[in-house]
Amino acid sequence: MYAVVLHEFGPAANLRYETVPDPVPAPGQVRIAVRAAGVHFIETVLRSGTAGDLAPPLPELPSVFGGEVAGVVDSVGPGVGQEWLGRPVVTAHGSPGGYAELAVADIGALHAVPAGLGFEAAVAMVVTGTTAVGLLDIAALTPDDVVLVTSAAGGVGRLVVQYAHELGALVVGAAGGPAKVAAVRKLGSDGGPEVVAVDYDEDGWDDEVRARLGGRRVGVVLDGVGGAKAAAAFGLLADGGRFVSIGSASQEAFAPGEDVLAARGLTYVDALTRIISRPEDRPEHERRALAAAAAGHLTPAVQSFPLSHAAEVHAALEQRRTTGKVVLVP
Repeated sequence: MYAVVLHEFGPAANLRYETVPDPVPAPGQVRIAVRAAGVHFIETVLRSGTAGDLAPPLPELPSVFGGEVAGVVDSVGPGVGQEWLGRPVVTAHGSPGGYAELAVADIGALHAVPAGLGFEAAVAMVVTGTTAVGLLDIAALTPDDVVLVTSAAGGVGRLVVQYAHELGALVVGAAGGPAKVAAVRKLGSDGGPEVVAVDYDEDGWDDEVRARLGGRRVGVVLDGVGGAKAAAAFGLLADGGRFVSIGSASQEAFAPGEDVLAARGLTYVDALTRIISRPEDRPEHERRALAAAAAGHLTPAVQSFPLSHAAEVHAALEQRRTTGKVVLVP
């Protein structure tokens, strides 16, 4: 089969599209003919070999990235019934990773792709959508909230904006660059309340938010960026508000001091750590995310690229030139 293999840490060009042996499913596993594989920004960090405290451990090399896999079962391992053959499935635990034409996974890690949901949307929801579901459970938004979402054009951000907007909350979506800001603005073009879209790459973006809210104050920040942008978003919070962190795409940490939180009655929640610490919740979150997409309640934005273009895709992710969920298609 063809796969994208990393033999040496470094730039995106180190990802090589090459022929490797077909994987063989072990007992309790199936093999999946991959139709779509998800790509994460964190994979660009791991590929570079510069991952720090905010990233998972570096993989052993050679490595095939991409645990998010959707496709059709084409082979089964010992002890797995033949009824699995031909089933459309999705998993967050493909191995080798989904940057390949074939991957294997334990049957306990599989979900059926819901009727009416395409492979690309399914693979977008099984991790990105699952993270959004977990984040939203923790955030506990209400229709009365004024919500600021950073990285609002990203995979998780867009889903959070959709949910909060449908709920009836006033939503501010912050993203980088005119194209991403336009994409965020469109999330409020369904006849409901406007989604306030701002460009946080522009100086004074936080002042623009204050002006456009017309005296209302942000009550909840959902942040996936960290660093200076997170600090500016935190500065927009009204007393008594809450700041929910879902990671640090900037690779710059942000956490306010306990004295600041106490003085203003603010709450800070490290949602990503909380989600990771409860792996037992993940299967149900995966199921809910897939069901929400199949029902049309959450619609992931997907950018698809050929598997052979994985190196170019990594470079585009690093340069923030993508929107929504990035997917590789063999």
